[in-house]
Amino acid sequence: MRLLLDTHVLIWALAQSARLPSTVRATFADPDNDIFFSAASIWEIAIKARLGRADFPIGSTEIARVARLTGFMELPVLASAAALVETLPLYHRDPFDRLLVAQAMNGPLQLYTADTALEPYSDLVTVVD
Repeated sequence: MRLLLDTHVLIWALAQSARLPSTVRATFADPDNDIFFSAASIWEIAIKARLGRADFPIGSTEIARVARLTGFMELPVLASAAALVETLPLYHRDPFDRLLVAQAMNGPLQLYTADTALEPYSDLVTVVD
């Protein structure tokens, strides 16, 4: 399976957070699954870390480095995914999340997120709770 982690799930996975259920951690550890993180997530972390957001205490460069060391693969933002955002209904207004949905649809990849507002977009959205 090909999985795309949203920004918070990426941070939780790297921090081995208890916020991720054991079944989700097992899915991420399964060598048959390809785990991707988006360049858009790194951009989001860079912006929010610079703004001093408490939920983004680690910088974007370090997150990207550790994600690659973990074996996660970087997913670039392709023009086809960026353009797909234009066609998405406005279930959610966060531009980073909308781009992640578009990347998942463009992949296709299963998007793992903690944001229930993304569920209406596609059956490619898996909410982690």
